[in-house]
Amino acid sequence: MQGSIPLSATDASVGIQAQVQVPAQARTSTGEVKISASDVRVFYGAKEALHGVSIDIFKNEVIAFIGPSGCGKSTLLRCFNRMNDTVANARVTGSIKLDGRDILSRDLDVVLLRAQVGMVFQKPNPFPKSIFENVAYGPRLHGLTSSKAELEQIVESSLRGAGLWDEVKDRLDAPGTGLSGGQQQRLCIARAIAVRPDVILMDEPCSALDPIATGIIEDLITELKKNYTIAIVTHNMQQAARVSDRTAFFHLGDLVEIGPTSQIFMNPKQQRTEDYVTGRYG
Repeated sequence: MQGSIPLSATDASVGIQAQVQVPAQARTSTGEVKISASDVRVFYGAKEALHGVSIDIFKNEVIAFIGPSGCGKSTLLRCFNRMNDTVANARVTGSIKLDGRDILSRDLDVVLLRAQVGMVFQKPNPFPKSIFENVAYGPRLHGLTSSKAELEQIVESSLRGAGLWDEVKDRLDAPGTGLSGGQQQRLCIARAIAVRPDVILMDEPCSALDPIATGIIEDLITELKKNYTIAIVTHNMQQAARVSDRTAFFHLGDLVEIGPTSQIFMNPKQQRTEDYVTGRYG
């Protein structure tokens, strides 16, 4: 990677010493706040899993959430499209605003929210439908097209946006589940962007993929940033360093530190952050 500074650190996800490449200068966002969370607490029954987290996420940035397993990073991610609503004993307090609108309001249409804030999960989960129908499902559901030709255009542009079109254009009627793991994950990304979201949430999107497929997804994240705001949860600190503008470190339900990715890896302000990125614990 050009313009990168090598930093010796431990990859806490696998417990081995690794070279983490950090951009010499953090890529800048527009500075426009897309998501603003204030004093967010998440309870699973009586257990408080997230302790008063406040964070702003900027438009057209990639922000990475890192930290040990069970530290709250995925819990926060799921707050942004209210996926925690699907957990029977989960309760969320505080304030989360998307473009200034309170997404925790009871009056909010959660279906429309999840179209605006798409999500890509750890394991690729294409529908048991054709490649075409996987991508067409969302636009049909939300009434985004008025003709077959318009729907076909959305499917093509979404597959192009996910870097998959050239690989599947001659077999759009084939089952999406028949694609390779990396292709399935890109199909899920195409499905997410087909409904024209503003934000894409990614919960360890590469953990089930091989290194080649991971590299393709990481390149795609950088490309998608031009049009979307992206928040990614990852255990792979090398990945966080490669794709993100800013990194947030979580530990035991607390947001310990957030800053430009280069700062978090090279000059963290908090001892707990330094201990994690240098492998003293994880």
